[in-house]
Amino acid sequence: MSQDKPIACSLGANALEQRRATIADIGAESLVSQEAKGDQRLLRFRSSAATRQRLEGIVAAEVECCSFLELSLTERDGELVLSIAAPEAGQAIADELAETFAGVGK
Repeated sequence: MSQDKPIACSLGANALEQRRATIADIGAESLVSQEAKGDQRLLRFRSSAATRQRLEGIVAAEVECCSFLELSLTERDGELVLSIAAPEAGQAIADELAETFAGVGK
């Protein structure tokens, strides 16, 4: 994984808290399971058009503020699968994002 992008989030404190709340809401409503595979976190969500739209919005927003994250959203076996990965130096942030979807630390 390339480490040429800075490992930093460009959001201010208020925007970050709002983003975390949105992410936690999506997780509370639709998260089915999560697993770690090496440096990748796979989160599975109940599939619906509304959930897909919300997850696509989060992916687009996270790419803007945390460009070092590698995020992808696919549909597999009737579920939406969000993959979150990061270079080693950004792994804690990727883990935190996955934990926020799961409601850890609320």
